[in-house]
Amino acid sequence: MIDFNKEYDIENEEALAKFAAQLATQIKAPFIIYLKGELGAGKTTLTRYFLKALGYEGSVRSPTFTLIEPYEINGQKLFHVDLYRLHSPEEIEFMGLRDYFTDDVIGLIEWPERAEGLLPSPDLVCQITIQGTRRLIRLHTAKNT
Repeated sequence: MIDFNKEYDIENEEALAKFAAQLATQIKAPFIIYLKGELGAGKTTLTRYFLKALGYEGSVRSPTFTLIEPYEINGQKLFHVDLYRLHSPEEIEFMGLRDYFTDDVIGLIEWPERAEGLLPSPDLVCQITIQGTRRLIRLHTAKNT
């Protein structure tokens, strides 16, 4: 069981896959996860393993250029959002992003700081830090942000 207010030392990609799978089993809609970390930290990789743990069998693409990738897995709606290429927070309004996050959706949002104040509040914040070949993942619930 993943503790939502703890740090995890992830030693390799196999450990990241196991972590994401455990996390996926604990999340039920509606739920918003903010994924934070520098380029290459593993935000999209974590999302890929999260989706696969829920039963998604297709290719998981980074939404860096599309901004939003929708998924439906066993009747569950998920949106993977990457705001890295956002030029201004106002673009969120033009995209209608808030309308995506209804009560039946799990949202995984990379680079949420680029649209601060315009996104739904997170239920969980996942901060990923690169430490050599390892990753340090710090989880905290919204009440602890």
